Amino acid sequence: MIEKVKPKPTKSRTVPGAEERLYDDLKWAGLQWDEGPNIGGPYGPYKQSQRTPLYQEHADKLLQSGHAYRCFCSSEKLRDLAQRRAILGLPSDYDRTCEGLPSPESDKRASAGEAFVVRLRMPPDPPEYVDLVYGTVGKPMQSKKAHNLGEISYEDPILLKSDRLPTYHLANVVDDHHMHITHVVRAAEWMSSTPKHLTLYKAFGWKPPLFAHVGLLQDDNRQKFSKRKGDLDIRKFADQGIFPEALLNYVALFGWSNTNKSDVLPMPDLISAFNLKFTKGNTIVQPHKLIYLQKKYARKYIGEGGKEFEAIVDKILEYLVEEFEASSWDHVGGSSPRPVKRREQIRKSIASVLQQRADNYSTPEAFFDNYGYFFFHDLSPRVWTEDFLSTKLTKLVDKLTAHMEEVGEAPEKVDRQMVHHAVHSYLRLGVARGGSGPAMHTTIFLLGQDVSMQRLNDLSELLSNEHQKESVS
Repeated sequence: MIEKVKPKPTKSRTVPGAEERLYDDLKWAGLQWDEGPNIGGPYGPYKQSQRTPLYQEHADKLLQSGHAYRCFCSSEKLRDLAQRRAILGLPSDYDRTCEGLPSPESDKRASAGEAFVVRLRMPPDPPEYVDLVYGTVGKPMQSKKAHNLGEISYEDPILLKSDRLPTYHLANVVDDHHMHITHVVRAAEWMSSTPKHLTLYKAFGWKPPLFAHVGLLQDDNRQKFSKRKGDLDIRKFADQGIFPEALLNYVALFGWSNTNKSDVLPMPDLISAFNLKFTKGNTIVQPHKLIYLQKKYARKYIGEGGKEFEAIVDKILEYLVEEFEASSWDHVGGSSPRPVKRREQIRKSIASVLQQRADNYSTPEAFFDNYGYFFFHDLSPRVWTEDFLSTKLTKLVDKLTAHMEEVGEAPEKVDRQMVHHAVHSYLRLGVARGGSGPAMHTTIFLLGQDVSMQRLNDLSELLSNEHQKESVS
């Protein structure tokens, strides 16, 4: 694995510390590169900004061989050309105004300091190629509409900008050749540029790598995922408590035709199973798939009870301490004045709940959404509302009352299952505040007798207050 750092196009988009964060994020994900800026390697340097002389050298070779030419057209002229062609419904290609400049004149203007870019001279018939995903990709043709309008133009891409820095077209070809890259796997939006890159390989006399183009990642609205919007911010997933193994597994499945029976593929299995059988077209990213894989890995880690399980417990405890006021959970772990001992008791409580609900853990936030009643003594505002109590209890009482009226003087008609369910619902309403979770006897055991009885007393008091309100009204 080779790590190459490409600079931002402009200083305004440069983020301080971004490079270091990139390394940290990749390490968190369990990816270790064999060559790169911070560890070196045989084909460095690995920062594009440090390879500028190499790109300029190869651009000069293309100028000397006649495969490229200098373009002195101003940005205003190019903008006017693009606008005119846009009005005609044509792509904003170049009209080769500078292509026919004699070499002595071009050299003289460049030596005098006149601004220029270096363009690749594309052949009349760009090469077709075999894509490992899409098969044979045909040759693009000049638009008949352009011919009819007398607007002949050429896709002569810029290789070297006026500041003497390379574009992607030149940098990727030069780097891939010198770094001995054999396969280029990239987004399908680069398919139309591949003939330009093949033309560059031919101009240099180099053997091109194999190309495989994969679909773009899109959200539910079929909008392209954007790095600038943070759509796939690795740090965000780490902060949420997503396992690196789950995230890697999730990303590896994007657009890939996995033929295995299971989608749960740890890194060794991904390596052995990987191939280039990608689906054609773009991929809709489905967040629920990540949660599915997260739960699968969580169940495995919790079942094994090893260091991964301990890390989950620590992450949940960290979330508890950082996100909630201590006064809301300071009863957990007893009344020991020793913080270390109380912290250990809280860890045990978290571990116990996890072991009971191993199949349902996803993130620390979801953990407290589902099982917060094990840790918070305050009545949850979103659950213990007047409307919630009235609705739940009225339904429960009405159901029992109706059934007892049906039973009358015949106790053998009592629906034991229904009564058991009603009592169970009352207990869960009081002890677990109506939340889902382990079986009721397990919940009471984990909470302890004192906490469980206190919560039932709280519910009884609330019921009494509700009854008094109804009597007054």
